[in-house]
Amino acid sequence: TFCIVPYTRGPEVSRPLDDVLVECVRLAEQGVKELTLLGQNVNAYRGRMGETSDSCDLALLIHYVAQIKGIERIHYTTSHPAEFTDALIEAFADEPKLASYLHLPVQSGSDRILGAMKRGYTRAQYLEKIRRVREARPGLSLSTDIIIGFPGESDADYAATLEAVEQAGFDFAYSFNYSPRPGTPAANLKDNISQEVKDRRLSLLQARIKQQDDAYKRAMVGSQQCVLVERASKRGGGQVAGRAANNRTVNFDGEVSLIGQFVEVEITEAMNNSLQGVLRGG
Repeated sequence: TFCIVPYTRGPEVSRPLDDVLVECVRLAEQGVKELTLLGQNVNAYRGRMGETSDSCDLALLIHYVAQIKGIERIHYTTSHPAEFTDALIEAFADEPKLASYLHLPVQSGSDRILGAMKRGYTRAQYLEKIRRVREARPGLSLSTDIIIGFPGESDADYAATLEAVEQAGFDFAYSFNYSPRPGTPAANLKDNISQEVKDRRLSLLQARIKQQDDAYKRAMVGSQQCVLVERASKRGGGQVAGRAANNRTVNFDGEVSLIGQFVEVEITEAMNNSLQGVLRGG
């Protein structure tokens, strides 16, 4: 009820499986090692398979892409919890090339607000999926979207969101105050939450997420991470930067000739927005 995108994009369309795979193969032939399967609701993907009436879901697509020579890591975004299937959960257990990162927007931890948003799931259903995917992929990094101050959000609704944040263990969140989008059903609701209250609630939420983010980074210290080197580090000093399988940025001493390569890095320190490491064997 709050998002204008479904009203502007029109009906969802899935590209045929063959089209997607051909593009992935061409990218791999150009030297691409990491791919992101992208869609407004990518886990609703149902791509036509050849000339048959059969369709390929996202989990099967991930397995096909993983077989392409040269592709070493696969991401996908953005997911909707109502379409987050058992097969996708199993993919985290079965497909090592699938990155240890999941972005799964929850929006609210209150069933009453989720109903008003017409999200199509309950808090308990969402948290059960998180429990199962964490079981399938220990160490998973989990990010989400959260809207604060949706019309009618009470103190109890907000408290339920904070509780859900802790139970899910999000280590990152795109969090925003609610603002009406003209043309959406929610824009017709009375926005009865003051800006002061929205700001206070958002600040407390972001502080909690930051605590969980810091704890997640600290838990990585001492671990060995496979890092895809992307660029010279913004920190300078002869360092390069890349991303681990959980999407975390890692800085370490290294030559720019490493850019585009996967390397093993030992994490030595958790910084404010990134991690510091040492090139294994370097």
